[in-house]
Amino acid sequence: MSFETNVSQWLESFKHEENFPNLSTFPRFKQVVRRPVSISITGGKGGVGKTSISLKYALELKKIGYKVLYIDFDYNLSNSRIKLGLPLDDNFKKLLRREIDFDSALYKNGNFHMLSGCNGDVDIFDEQSIRFDNELINLLASHEKDYDFILFDCPAGINKDALSINAYCDHRFIVVTADKSSITDSYSLIKVLKLRYGVNENHLIVNKVENLAQYKKVVKTISETAENFLGVRTSVLGGISNYRDKPEEFDYQFLFEENSKIHKDFLKVLNVTAEKCLHLVPCVNPVHGIQEQVLEKEVQTI
Repeated sequence: MSFETNVSQWLESFKHEENFPNLSTFPRFKQVVRRPVSISITGGKGGVGKTSISLKYALELKKIGYKVLYIDFDYNLSNSRIKLGLPLDDNFKKLLRREIDFDSALYKNGNFHMLSGCNGDVDIFDEQSIRFDNELINLLASHEKDYDFILFDCPAGINKDALSINAYCDHRFIVVTADKSSITDSYSLIKVLKLRYGVNENHLIVNKVENLAQYKKVVKTISETAENFLGVRTSVLGGISNYRDKPEEFDYQFLFEENSKIHKDFLKVLNVTAEKCLHLVPCVNPVHGIQEQVLEKEVQTI
């Protein structure tokens, strides 16, 4: 039996209805979870904001009090450490070679633990025999019990390593922009996950939103196409406004500046994530009004 088949069966055997009951409070959730919630942040096209959004989820969940493992699965073009202002390392390669153990490979900041990838490592590039997805899942089997959440920042596209990780996870958050190639490539990702891995549901985050009409068009295009042609359900988590100021300031404003509009946009997405995916009450200040109404009011002020 192929690894892809095993992953699909794994996914079907851990439906959230069985393992994640409808809970009313965060403290109770932390007491009853028996395995971590695994989430892949993915997309069909690069440059849509997957890494920034992945890190933001991890940092906000840590802030709430959860223990989070963040894995940069773009294992030879990693930029998570760059976004956090950390020096690059080759711990991922050392881990694969068994030169260091899993714990030593991690960057740790309180309840935020990170396994970052390499950056243009020739040895990793030349290694054709390793199934990186299989290696990582086998490693996690011994350590996942230590975490509340495991977040995978997956590379763009439909390579088999990334597809297997996407299928392995409990939830897939597909990040898309209004760019036509982003929409087309995201649909291709949804199609392959459905036809080869049996994935019937994904979640959508629309990034770099200019206005409400654009946001609605992207949501309608992806959700209706996936439903009509593939029978795949798309749950919409919300949108994040386009950042028009200095590009070099984006990561700081998004990840660390709590008064920025894009930070506030994300908190609304996080609230919807808590309710739709994890069946929890909102984890930060509740959003007043409909998500689209809030978004419309904010994008008009850009």
